[in-house]
Amino acid sequence: MEFSELIKTATVENVLLSCAGLPVVKGTLCITSHHLLLSSCTGGDSQPSTVELWLLIRNVDAVEKRPAGSSGTITLRCKDLKVLQLEIPGMEECLNIASSIEALSSVDSVMMMYPFFYRPQSLKLEEGWHLFPLEQYFQQIASQTSRWRLSNVNRDFTICPTYPPAVIVPAAVDDDALRKAARFRQGGRFPVLSYYHPKNGTVMLRSSQPLTGPNRKRCHEDELLLGMVLDEGEQGFIIDTRSAQAVKQARMTGGGTEPKSSYPQWKRLHRPLERGRPLQESFIKLVEACNDTLTNMDRWLSRLESCRWLSHVKAALSTAYLAAQCMDREEASVLVHGVEGTDTTLLVTALAQVILDSSCRTLTGFQGLLEREWIQAGHPFRLRCARSASSHARLKQEAPLFLLFLDCVWQLSHQFPFSLEFSERLLLTLFDNAYASAYGIFLCNNEKERCLCKVKERTHSLWAWLNQPGEKKKYLNPLYSPNALVIWPSVEPQSIQLWQGLFFRWIRSSQHLDEAWGEIQRLAESHNPPGKESTGNRLREALSDPAAWTENER
Repeated sequence: MEFSELIKTATVENVLLSCAGLPVVKGTLCITSHHLLLSSCTGGDSQPSTVELWLLIRNVDAVEKRPAGSSGTITLRCKDLKVLQLEIPGMEECLNIASSIEALSSVDSVMMMYPFFYRPQSLKLEEGWHLFPLEQYFQQIASQTSRWRLSNVNRDFTICPTYPPAVIVPAAVDDDALRKAARFRQGGRFPVLSYYHPKNGTVMLRSSQPLTGPNRKRCHEDELLLGMVLDEGEQGFIIDTRSAQAVKQARMTGGGTEPKSSYPQWKRLHRPLERGRPLQESFIKLVEACNDTLTNMDRWLSRLESCRWLSHVKAALSTAYLAAQCMDREEASVLVHGVEGTDTTLLVTALAQVILDSSCRTLTGFQGLLEREWIQAGHPFRLRCARSASSHARLKQEAPLFLLFLDCVWQLSHQFPFSLEFSERLLLTLFDNAYASAYGIFLCNNEKERCLCKVKERTHSLWAWLNQPGEKKKYLNPLYSPNALVIWPSVEPQSIQLWQGLFFRWIRSSQHLDEAWGEIQRLAESHNPPGKESTGNRLREALSDPAAWTENER
Protein backbone atom coordinates (compact mmCIF):
# COMPACT_ATOMS: atom_id res chain seq x y z
CA MET A 1 0.00 0.00 0.00
CA GLU A 2 1.20 3.50 -0.87
CA PHE A 3 0.19 6.47 1.25
CA SER A 4 -0.50 8.46 -1.92
CA GLU A 5 -3.38 6.10 -2.68
CA LEU A 6 -5.14 7.27 0.49
CA ILE A 7 -4.74 11.01 -0.16
CA LYS A 8 -7.54 12.25 -2.45
CA THR A 9 -6.68 15.94 -2.12
CA ALA A 10 -3.26 16.97 -0.87
CA THR A 11 -3.56 20.78 -0.67
CA VAL A 12 -6.39 23.29 -0.16
CA GLU A 13 -6.07 27.10 -0.02
CA ASN A 14 -7.99 29.53 2.20
CA VAL A 15 -8.83 27.10 4.99
CA LEU A 16 -9.98 28.51 8.34
CA LEU A 17 -8.64 26.77 11.45
CA SER A 18 -10.32 27.31 14.82
CA CYS A 19 -9.56 25.85 18.23
CA ALA A 20 -11.01 26.72 21.64
CA GLY A 21 -9.23 29.68 23.25
CA LEU A 22 -7.24 30.61 20.13
CA PRO A 23 -7.92 33.12 17.32
CA VAL A 24 -9.14 31.81 13.96
CA VAL A 25 -6.32 31.36 11.44
CA LYS A 26 -6.56 31.34 7.64
CA GLY A 27 -4.02 29.45 5.57
CA THR A 28 -3.07 26.59 3.28
CA LEU A 29 -3.89 23.07 4.42
CA CYS A 30 -1.58 20.22 3.36
CA ILE A 31 -1.88 16.47 3.94
CA THR A 32 1.21 14.27 4.01
CA SER A 33 1.48 10.58 4.75
CA HIS A 34 1.59 11.18 8.52
CA HIS A 35 0.82 14.86 9.18
CA LEU A 36 -1.82 17.50 8.67
CA LEU A 37 -0.22 20.92 8.18
CA LEU A 38 -1.70 24.39 8.01
CA SER A 39 0.53 27.36 7.20
CA SER A 40 -0.48 31.00 7.13
CA CYS A 41 1.24 34.07 5.69
CA THR A 42 0.40 37.15 7.72
CA GLY A 43 2.81 39.68 6.30
CA GLY A 44 2.26 39.56 2.57
CA ASP A 45 4.06 37.67 -0.18
CA SER A 46 7.51 38.73 1.01
CA GLN A 47 7.02 37.23 4.48
CA PRO A 48 7.68 33.55 5.15
CA SER A 49 4.63 31.48 6.03
CA THR A 50 4.01 30.45 9.63
CA VAL A 51 3.09 26.88 10.43
CA GLU A 52 -0.03 27.15 12.61
CA LEU A 53 -0.82 23.44 12.79
CA TRP A 54 1.43 20.37 12.71
CA LEU A 55 -0.82 17.48 13.65
CA LEU A 56 0.20 13.83 13.63
CA ILE A 57 -2.69 12.22 11.76
CA ARG A 58 -2.48 9.18 14.03
CA ASN A 59 -3.66 11.56 16.76
CA VAL A 60 -7.06 11.93 15.07
CA ASP A 61 -9.71 9.94 16.91
CA ALA A 62 -12.83 11.02 14.99
CA VAL A 63 -13.63 13.02 11.84
CA GLU A 64 -16.99 14.80 11.66
CA LYS A 65 -18.22 16.44 8.42
CA ARG A 66 -20.88 19.15 8.13
CA PRO A 67 -21.91 20.76 4.80
CA ALA A 68 -22.48 24.52 4.70
CA GLY A 69 -23.63 25.63 1.27
CA SER A 70 -20.81 25.31 -1.25
CA SER A 71 -18.22 24.72 1.47
CA GLY A 72 -17.95 22.39 4.43
CA THR A 73 -16.69 22.11 8.00
CA ILE A 74 -14.57 19.28 9.37
CA THR A 75 -14.29 18.76 13.12
CA LEU A 76 -11.27 16.74 14.21
CA ARG A 77 -11.51 15.17 17.68
CA CYS A 78 -8.03 14.13 18.70
CA LYS A 79 -6.80 11.34 20.96
CA ASP A 80 -5.10 13.90 23.22
CA LEU A 81 -8.63 15.41 23.71
CA LYS A 82 -7.99 18.49 21.56
CA VAL A 83 -10.82 19.55 19.21
CA LEU A 84 -9.98 21.35 15.93
CA GLN A 85 -12.35 22.78 13.33
CA LEU A 86 -11.50 23.31 9.66
CA GLU A 87 -13.70 25.38 7.34
CA ILE A 88 -12.87 24.31 3.80
CA PRO A 89 -14.07 26.10 0.65
CA GLY A 90 -15.56 23.66 -1.84
CA MET A 91 -17.71 20.68 -0.84
CA GLU A 92 -15.71 18.20 -2.92
CA GLU A 93 -12.45 19.31 -1.32
CA CYS A 94 -14.03 19.05 2.12
CA LEU A 95 -15.19 15.48 1.54
CA ASN A 96 -11.84 14.50 0.03
CA ILE A 97 -9.89 15.95 2.95
CA ALA A 98 -12.15 14.20 5.48
CA SER A 99 -11.86 10.89 3.63
CA SER A 100 -8.07 11.19 3.42
CA ILE A 101 -7.71 11.91 7.15
CA GLU A 102 -10.00 9.00 8.05
CA ALA A 103 -8.04 6.60 5.86
CA LEU A 104 -4.59 7.73 7.06
CA SER A 105 -5.56 7.74 10.74
CA SER A 106 -6.87 4.16 10.42
CA VAL A 107 -3.77 2.56 8.85
CA ASP A 108 -3.44 -0.66 10.83
CA SER A 109 0.05 -1.84 9.91
CA VAL A 110 2.49 -1.11 12.74
CA MET A 111 5.42 -0.76 10.36
CA MET A 112 3.60 1.94 8.36
CA MET A 113 3.25 4.14 11.44
CA TYR A 114 5.22 7.36 11.87
CA PRO A 115 7.88 6.09 14.34
CA PHE A 116 9.35 3.97 11.53
CA PHE A 117 9.85 7.12 9.43
CA TYR A 118 10.83 9.68 12.08
CA ARG A 119 14.55 10.53 12.02
CA PRO A 120 15.48 13.52 14.25
CA GLN A 121 19.06 14.73 13.78
CA SER A 122 19.72 15.01 17.53
CA LEU A 123 19.12 11.30 18.28
CA LYS A 124 20.60 7.97 17.28
CA LEU A 125 18.38 4.94 16.75
CA GLU A 126 20.04 2.84 19.44
CA GLU A 127 19.82 5.54 22.14
CA GLY A 128 17.44 5.01 25.04
CA TRP A 129 16.43 1.43 24.30
CA HIS A 130 18.74 -0.22 26.79
CA LEU A 131 18.63 2.22 29.71
CA PHE A 132 16.63 -0.11 31.96
CA PRO A 133 17.64 -3.76 31.43
CA LEU A 134 15.99 -6.26 33.78
CA GLU A 135 19.48 -7.58 34.55
CA GLN A 136 20.34 -4.27 36.19
CA TYR A 137 17.18 -4.37 38.33
CA PHE A 138 17.93 -7.98 39.27
CA GLN A 139 21.45 -7.06 40.40
CA GLN A 140 19.96 -4.61 42.89
CA ILE A 141 17.88 -7.46 44.33
CA ALA A 142 20.73 -9.98 44.22
CA SER A 143 22.89 -7.65 46.30
CA GLN A 144 20.36 -8.00 49.14
CA THR A 145 19.16 -11.62 48.88
CA SER A 146 20.06 -14.90 47.15
CA ARG A 147 16.50 -16.22 47.10
CA TRP A 148 15.80 -15.05 43.54
CA ARG A 149 17.34 -15.70 40.16
CA LEU A 150 17.09 -14.34 36.64
CA SER A 151 15.64 -16.97 34.31
CA ASN A 152 15.86 -16.90 30.51
CA VAL A 153 13.28 -19.66 30.16
CA ASN A 154 11.23 -17.40 27.87
CA ARG A 155 14.15 -16.37 25.65
CA ASP A 156 12.28 -17.35 22.47
CA PHE A 157 8.81 -16.32 23.74
CA THR A 158 7.51 -19.90 23.49
CA ILE A 159 6.63 -20.22 27.19
CA CYS A 160 4.71 -16.94 27.37
CA PRO A 161 4.24 -14.68 24.33
CA THR A 162 3.48 -11.64 26.50
CA TYR A 163 6.42 -11.91 28.94
CA PRO A 164 9.90 -10.55 28.17
CA PRO A 165 12.74 -13.03 27.48
CA ALA A 166 14.05 -12.79 31.08
CA VAL A 167 12.01 -12.93 34.29
CA ILE A 168 12.88 -13.00 38.01
CA VAL A 169 11.75 -16.16 39.82
CA PRO A 170 12.51 -18.07 43.08
CA ALA A 171 16.05 -19.48 42.96
CA ALA A 172 14.83 -22.88 44.16
CA VAL A 173 12.47 -23.35 41.18
CA ASP A 174 14.07 -24.69 37.98
CA ASP A 175 13.09 -23.84 34.42
CA ASP A 176 11.30 -27.16 33.86
CA ALA A 177 8.98 -26.37 36.77
CA LEU A 178 8.38 -22.90 35.30
CA ARG A 179 7.32 -24.43 31.98
CA LYS A 180 4.77 -26.64 33.73
CA ALA A 181 3.51 -23.78 35.89
CA ALA A 182 3.09 -21.65 32.74
CA ARG A 183 0.71 -24.24 31.25
CA PHE A 184 -1.46 -23.82 34.37
CA ARG A 185 -1.77 -20.03 33.98
CA GLN A 186 -3.78 -18.15 31.36
CA GLY A 187 -1.55 -17.06 28.51
CA GLY A 188 1.42 -18.73 30.19
CA ARG A 189 1.84 -15.86 32.67
CA PHE A 190 3.21 -17.81 35.67
CA PRO A 191 4.03 -15.87 38.87
CA VAL A 192 7.14 -13.67 38.53
CA LEU A 193 8.72 -11.09 40.81
CA SER A 194 7.52 -7.55 40.31
CA TYR A 195 9.09 -5.81 43.33
CA TYR A 196 11.43 -6.63 46.22
CA HIS A 197 10.86 -4.49 49.32
CA PRO A 198 14.32 -3.87 50.80
CA LYS A 199 12.92 -2.73 54.16
CA ASN A 200 11.81 -6.23 55.19
CA GLY A 201 12.48 -8.61 52.29
CA THR A 202 8.84 -9.07 51.28
CA VAL A 203 8.03 -9.31 47.58
CA MET A 204 5.25 -8.52 45.17
CA LEU A 205 4.53 -11.04 42.41
CA ARG A 206 2.23 -10.84 39.42
CA SER A 207 0.65 -13.43 37.16
CA SER A 208 -2.55 -14.30 35.32
CA GLN A 209 -5.37 -16.42 36.72
CA PRO A 210 -4.79 -20.15 37.31
CA LEU A 211 -6.70 -22.52 35.01
CA THR A 212 -8.42 -24.49 37.78
CA GLY A 213 -11.70 -24.79 35.91
CA PRO A 214 -14.94 -26.33 37.25
CA ASN A 215 -13.10 -29.48 38.36
CA ARG A 216 -10.59 -27.48 40.46
CA LYS A 217 -7.51 -28.76 38.67
CA ARG A 218 -4.18 -28.48 40.44
CA CYS A 219 -0.58 -27.94 39.38
CA HIS A 220 2.17 -29.15 41.70
CA GLU A 221 4.78 -26.89 40.09
CA ASP A 222 2.60 -23.78 40.47
CA GLU A 223 1.98 -24.62 44.13
CA LEU A 224 5.72 -25.20 44.59
CA LEU A 225 6.58 -21.87 42.98
CA LEU A 226 4.32 -19.89 45.31
CA GLY A 227 5.33 -22.05 48.27
CA MET A 228 8.99 -21.12 47.77
CA VAL A 229 8.17 -17.44 48.19
CA LEU A 230 7.16 -17.89 51.85
CA ASP A 231 9.02 -19.32 54.81
CA GLU A 232 7.35 -21.88 57.04
CA GLY A 233 4.66 -20.21 59.13
CA GLU A 234 4.51 -17.09 56.94
CA GLN A 235 1.32 -15.90 55.28
CA GLY A 236 1.00 -14.16 51.94
CA PHE A 237 -1.89 -12.33 50.31
CA ILE A 238 -3.37 -12.88 46.86
CA ILE A 239 -5.02 -9.67 45.66
CA ASP A 240 -7.50 -10.67 42.95
CA THR A 241 -8.67 -7.66 40.93
CA ARG A 242 -12.01 -9.39 40.22
CA SER A 243 -15.11 -9.83 42.36
CA ALA A 244 -15.83 -13.22 43.95
CA GLN A 245 -18.78 -13.58 41.57
CA ALA A 246 -16.56 -12.91 38.53
CA VAL A 247 -14.14 -15.59 39.75
CA LYS A 248 -16.99 -18.13 39.97
CA GLN A 249 -18.00 -17.31 36.40
CA ALA A 250 -14.39 -17.59 35.24
CA ARG A 251 -14.09 -21.03 36.85
CA MET A 252 -17.01 -22.29 34.78
CA THR A 253 -15.13 -21.36 31.58
CA GLY A 254 -11.78 -22.85 32.59
CA GLY A 255 -10.31 -20.05 34.71
CA GLY A 256 -10.49 -19.53 38.44
CA THR A 257 -8.31 -18.67 41.40
CA GLU A 258 -6.02 -20.35 43.93
CA PRO A 259 -8.04 -22.57 46.34
CA LYS A 260 -7.10 -22.40 50.01
CA SER A 261 -6.65 -26.17 50.19
CA SER A 262 -3.87 -26.09 47.57
CA TYR A 263 -2.26 -22.82 48.68
CA PRO A 264 -2.68 -22.93 52.48
CA GLN A 265 -0.22 -20.11 53.20
CA TRP A 266 -1.95 -17.64 50.90
CA LYS A 267 -5.05 -15.63 51.83
CA ARG A 268 -7.19 -14.33 48.98
CA LEU A 269 -8.54 -10.75 48.91
CA HIS A 270 -10.97 -9.58 46.22
CA ARG A 271 -10.65 -5.97 45.07
CA PRO A 272 -12.65 -5.64 41.81
CA LEU A 273 -11.30 -3.15 39.27
CA GLU A 274 -12.90 -2.40 35.89
CA ARG A 275 -10.66 -3.02 32.91
CA GLY A 276 -12.70 -3.16 29.69
CA ARG A 277 -15.79 -1.55 28.18
CA PRO A 278 -17.09 0.00 31.46
CA LEU A 279 -13.79 1.84 31.94
CA GLN A 280 -13.70 3.06 28.34
CA GLU A 281 -17.30 4.25 28.54
CA SER A 282 -16.51 6.06 31.80
CA PHE A 283 -13.64 7.87 30.03
CA ILE A 284 -15.91 8.82 27.10
CA LYS A 285 -18.64 10.19 29.38
CA LEU A 286 -16.15 12.23 31.39
CA VAL A 287 -14.66 13.85 28.28
CA GLU A 288 -18.15 14.63 26.95
CA ALA A 289 -19.03 16.28 30.27
CA CYS A 290 -15.82 18.32 30.31
CA ASN A 291 -16.40 19.54 26.75
CA ASP A 292 -19.91 20.77 27.58
CA THR A 293 -18.96 24.32 28.55
CA LEU A 294 -22.60 25.53 28.62
CA THR A 295 -23.77 23.24 31.39
CA ASN A 296 -24.89 24.52 34.80
CA MET A 297 -23.42 23.45 38.16
CA ASP A 298 -26.05 20.85 39.04
CA ARG A 299 -25.82 19.24 35.61
CA TRP A 300 -22.00 19.21 35.73
CA LEU A 301 -21.88 17.56 39.15
CA SER A 302 -24.47 15.01 38.07
CA ARG A 303 -22.52 14.10 34.94
CA LEU A 304 -19.24 13.94 36.84
CA GLU A 305 -20.79 11.50 39.30
CA SER A 306 -22.56 9.36 36.69
CA CYS A 307 -19.42 8.83 34.58
CA ARG A 308 -17.77 7.19 37.65
CA TRP A 309 -14.21 8.04 36.57
CA LEU A 310 -13.21 9.32 39.99
CA SER A 311 -14.62 6.10 41.49
CA HIS A 312 -12.26 4.11 39.25
CA VAL A 313 -9.35 6.31 40.37
CA LYS A 314 -10.28 5.76 44.02
CA ALA A 315 -10.60 1.98 43.53
CA ALA A 316 -7.19 1.73 41.84
CA LEU A 317 -5.45 3.83 44.50
CA SER A 318 -7.17 1.86 47.28
CA THR A 319 -6.05 -1.49 45.85
CA ALA A 320 -2.46 -0.29 45.39
CA TYR A 321 -2.59 1.08 48.95
CA LEU A 322 -3.70 -2.38 50.15
CA ALA A 323 -0.81 -4.10 48.33
CA ALA A 324 1.69 -1.63 49.79
CA GLN A 325 0.17 -2.00 53.26
CA CYS A 326 0.45 -5.79 53.14
CA MET A 327 4.14 -5.52 52.35
CA ASP A 328 5.27 -2.59 54.46
CA ARG A 329 3.06 -2.87 57.55
CA GLU A 330 1.96 -6.51 57.62
CA GLU A 331 5.37 -7.67 56.37
CA ALA A 332 3.65 -10.14 54.05
CA SER A 333 4.39 -10.94 50.40
CA VAL A 334 1.73 -10.31 47.80
CA LEU A 335 0.60 -11.91 44.52
CA VAL A 336 -1.53 -9.69 42.28
CA HIS A 337 -3.59 -10.99 39.37
CA GLY A 338 -6.89 -10.65 37.60
CA VAL A 339 -7.71 -12.57 34.42
CA GLU A 340 -4.89 -12.07 31.91
CA GLY A 341 -2.48 -10.21 34.17
CA THR A 342 -1.82 -7.48 31.60
CA ASP A 343 -4.19 -4.73 32.72
CA THR A 344 -5.42 -4.14 36.28
CA THR A 345 -2.60 -6.35 37.58
CA LEU A 346 0.04 -3.98 36.17
CA LEU A 347 -1.95 -0.95 37.34
CA VAL A 348 -1.79 -2.20 40.95
CA THR A 349 1.83 -3.42 40.97
CA ALA A 350 3.15 -0.22 39.37
CA LEU A 351 1.16 2.10 41.65
CA ALA A 352 2.17 0.18 44.76
CA GLN A 353 5.83 0.71 43.85
CA VAL A 354 5.36 4.48 43.46
CA ILE A 355 3.82 4.49 46.96
CA LEU A 356 6.53 2.29 48.52
CA ASP A 357 9.77 3.15 46.77
CA SER A 358 11.26 6.64 46.55
CA SER A 359 13.48 5.59 43.61
CA CYS A 360 10.32 5.08 41.51
CA ARG A 361 9.42 8.70 42.21
CA THR A 362 12.51 10.09 40.46
CA LEU A 363 12.40 10.94 36.76
CA THR A 364 14.77 8.12 35.80
CA GLY A 365 13.28 5.62 38.25
CA PHE A 366 9.76 6.29 36.98
CA GLN A 367 10.87 5.61 33.41
CA GLY A 368 12.40 2.33 34.58
CA LEU A 369 9.17 1.44 36.36
CA LEU A 370 7.16 2.03 33.18
CA GLU A 371 9.58 -0.17 31.23
CA ARG A 372 9.35 -3.06 33.74
CA GLU A 373 5.73 -2.91 34.77
CA TRP A 374 3.95 -1.73 31.63
CA ILE A 375 6.02 -2.08 28.46
CA GLN A 376 8.11 -5.22 29.07
CA ALA A 377 5.38 -6.73 31.27
CA GLY A 378 3.09 -6.94 28.27
CA HIS A 379 0.38 -4.31 28.57
CA PRO A 380 -1.30 -4.39 25.12
CA PHE A 381 -0.87 -0.71 24.25
CA ARG A 382 -1.81 -1.19 20.61
CA LEU A 383 -5.18 -2.70 21.54
CA ARG A 384 -5.99 -0.57 24.58
CA CYS A 385 -4.94 2.78 23.07
CA ALA A 386 -6.23 2.24 19.53
CA ARG A 387 -8.99 4.78 20.17
CA SER A 388 -9.40 7.53 22.73
CA ALA A 389 -12.62 9.15 24.00
CA SER A 390 -14.17 10.48 20.78
CA SER A 391 -14.10 7.66 18.27
CA HIS A 392 -17.36 6.73 16.58
CA ALA A 393 -16.05 3.25 15.82
CA ARG A 394 -17.53 0.32 17.70
CA LEU A 395 -15.55 -0.42 20.84
CA LYS A 396 -13.35 -3.49 20.59
CA GLN A 397 -10.60 -3.91 23.18
CA GLU A 398 -9.90 -0.27 23.96
CA ALA A 399 -9.58 0.65 27.63
CA PRO A 400 -7.69 3.55 29.26
CA LEU A 401 -5.82 1.51 31.88
CA PHE A 402 -2.59 3.43 31.32
CA LEU A 403 -4.41 6.76 31.57
CA LEU A 404 -5.97 5.57 34.84
CA PHE A 405 -2.46 4.82 36.14
CA LEU A 406 -1.21 8.28 35.11
CA ASP A 407 -4.24 9.86 36.79
CA CYS A 408 -3.48 7.97 40.02
CA VAL A 409 0.16 9.13 39.88
CA TRP A 410 -1.11 12.68 39.41
CA GLN A 411 -3.27 12.22 42.54
CA LEU A 412 -0.11 11.21 44.43
CA SER A 413 1.75 14.26 43.13
CA HIS A 414 -1.19 16.43 44.16
CA GLN A 415 -1.21 15.00 47.70
CA PHE A 416 2.60 14.93 48.01
CA PRO A 417 3.81 17.93 45.97
CA PHE A 418 7.42 17.65 47.21
CA SER A 419 7.89 13.88 46.82
CA LEU A 420 7.91 13.31 43.05
CA GLU A 421 10.87 14.55 41.04
CA PHE A 422 8.86 14.85 37.83
CA SER A 423 6.04 17.26 37.07
CA GLU A 424 2.57 16.98 35.59
CA ARG A 425 4.06 17.78 32.19
CA LEU A 426 5.73 14.34 32.09
CA LEU A 427 2.40 12.60 32.77
CA LEU A 428 0.71 14.59 30.00
CA THR A 429 3.53 13.74 27.59
CA LEU A 430 3.24 10.03 28.41
CA PHE A 431 -0.53 10.14 27.82
CA ASP A 432 -0.07 11.85 24.45
CA ASN A 433 2.61 9.40 23.32
CA ALA A 434 0.69 6.30 24.42
CA TYR A 435 -2.08 7.19 21.94
CA ALA A 436 -0.08 8.76 19.11
CA SER A 437 3.69 9.13 18.99
CA ALA A 438 6.77 9.75 16.90
CA TYR A 439 8.59 7.24 19.14
CA GLY A 440 8.41 3.47 19.29
CA ILE A 441 8.17 2.50 22.96
CA PHE A 442 4.37 2.22 23.05
CA LEU A 443 4.05 0.38 19.74
CA CYS A 444 2.68 -3.19 19.67
CA ASN A 445 1.22 -5.24 22.52
CA ASN A 446 4.29 -7.01 23.95
CA GLU A 447 8.02 -7.60 23.57
CA LYS A 448 7.53 -10.48 21.15
CA GLU A 449 5.66 -8.25 18.69
CA ARG A 450 8.27 -5.50 19.09
CA CYS A 451 11.02 -7.97 18.27
CA LEU A 452 9.17 -9.20 15.16
CA CYS A 453 8.69 -5.60 13.98
CA LYS A 454 12.28 -4.67 14.91
CA VAL A 455 10.96 -1.67 16.86
CA LYS A 456 14.21 -1.17 18.82
CA GLU A 457 16.32 -1.27 15.66
CA ARG A 458 14.11 0.91 13.46
CA THR A 459 12.46 3.50 15.71
CA HIS A 460 13.61 6.05 18.29
CA SER A 461 13.01 5.70 22.01
CA LEU A 462 10.97 8.30 23.84
CA TRP A 463 13.41 8.00 26.75
CA ALA A 464 16.30 9.17 24.56
CA TRP A 465 14.39 12.33 23.72
CA LEU A 466 13.16 12.99 27.29
CA ASN A 467 16.62 12.55 28.80
CA GLN A 468 18.37 15.14 26.61
CA PRO A 469 19.59 17.88 29.00
CA GLY A 470 17.56 20.56 27.26
CA GLU A 471 14.38 18.50 27.41
CA LYS A 472 14.86 16.84 30.80
CA LYS A 473 14.65 20.04 32.81
CA LYS A 474 11.19 20.74 31.34
CA TYR A 475 9.81 17.71 33.16
CA LEU A 476 11.32 18.29 36.59
CA ASN A 477 9.32 19.37 39.64
CA PRO A 478 10.98 22.53 41.03
CA LEU A 479 9.59 21.75 44.51
CA TYR A 480 11.06 18.25 44.66
CA SER A 481 12.76 17.20 47.87
CA PRO A 482 13.92 13.55 48.11
CA ASN A 483 11.68 11.64 50.52
CA ALA A 484 12.69 8.09 51.38
CA LEU A 485 9.48 7.43 53.30
CA VAL A 486 6.45 5.53 52.05
CA ILE A 487 3.84 8.03 50.80
CA TRP A 488 0.46 6.79 52.01
CA PRO A 489 -2.23 8.47 49.91
CA SER A 490 -5.60 9.47 51.25
CA VAL A 491 -8.25 7.49 49.41
CA GLU A 492 -11.20 9.27 51.00
CA PRO A 493 -13.69 10.51 48.38
CA GLN A 494 -12.97 14.14 49.32
CA SER A 495 -9.28 13.61 48.52
CA ILE A 496 -9.77 12.39 44.93
CA GLN A 497 -9.62 15.33 42.53
CA LEU A 498 -10.44 15.73 38.85
CA TRP A 499 -7.19 15.98 36.87
CA GLN A 500 -7.95 19.38 35.35
CA GLY A 501 -4.52 19.68 33.75
CA LEU A 502 -5.50 16.83 31.42
CA PHE A 503 -9.26 16.97 31.04
CA PHE A 504 -9.46 20.79 30.75
CA ARG A 505 -6.14 21.18 28.95
CA TRP A 506 -7.58 22.41 25.65
CA ILE A 507 -10.79 23.89 27.04
CA ARG A 508 -9.42 26.77 29.08
CA SER A 509 -6.15 28.65 28.97
CA SER A 510 -3.39 27.61 31.36
CA GLN A 511 -1.29 30.71 30.61
CA HIS A 512 -1.32 32.14 34.15
CA LEU A 513 -0.63 28.77 35.76
CA ASP A 514 2.22 28.13 33.32
CA GLU A 515 3.68 31.55 34.10
CA ALA A 516 3.46 30.84 37.84
CA TRP A 517 5.27 27.51 37.49
CA GLY A 518 7.85 29.17 35.28
CA GLU A 519 8.54 31.69 38.03
CA ILE A 520 8.78 28.90 40.63
CA GLN A 521 11.25 27.11 38.38
CA ARG A 522 13.32 30.28 38.00
CA LEU A 523 13.36 30.88 41.75
CA ALA A 524 14.28 27.26 42.47
CA GLU A 525 17.22 27.40 40.06
CA SER A 526 18.48 30.72 41.39
CA HIS A 527 18.25 29.61 45.03
CA ASN A 528 19.67 26.10 44.65
CA PRO A 529 23.43 26.34 44.06
CA PRO A 530 25.37 23.09 44.68
CA GLY A 531 25.55 22.10 48.36
CA LYS A 532 22.60 24.28 49.39
CA GLU A 533 19.32 23.00 50.81
CA SER A 534 16.62 22.51 48.19
CA THR A 535 13.77 24.98 47.72
CA GLY A 536 11.37 22.12 48.42
CA ASN A 537 12.96 21.45 51.82
CA ARG A 538 12.89 25.10 52.83
CA LEU A 539 9.31 25.55 51.69
CA ARG A 540 8.23 22.34 53.44
CA GLU A 541 9.82 23.53 56.71
CA ALA A 542 8.17 26.92 56.39
CA LEU A 543 4.75 25.38 55.81
CA SER A 544 5.15 23.06 58.79
CA ASP A 545 6.26 25.82 61.20
CA PRO A 546 3.33 27.75 62.76
CA ALA A 547 5.73 30.48 63.82
CA ALA A 548 6.58 31.04 60.16
CA TRP A 549 2.88 31.50 59.37
CA THR A 550 2.55 34.11 62.13
CA GLU A 551 5.65 35.89 60.91
CA ASN A 552 4.37 35.92 57.33
CA GLU A 553 0.99 37.28 58.45
CA ARG A 554 2.73 40.17 60.14
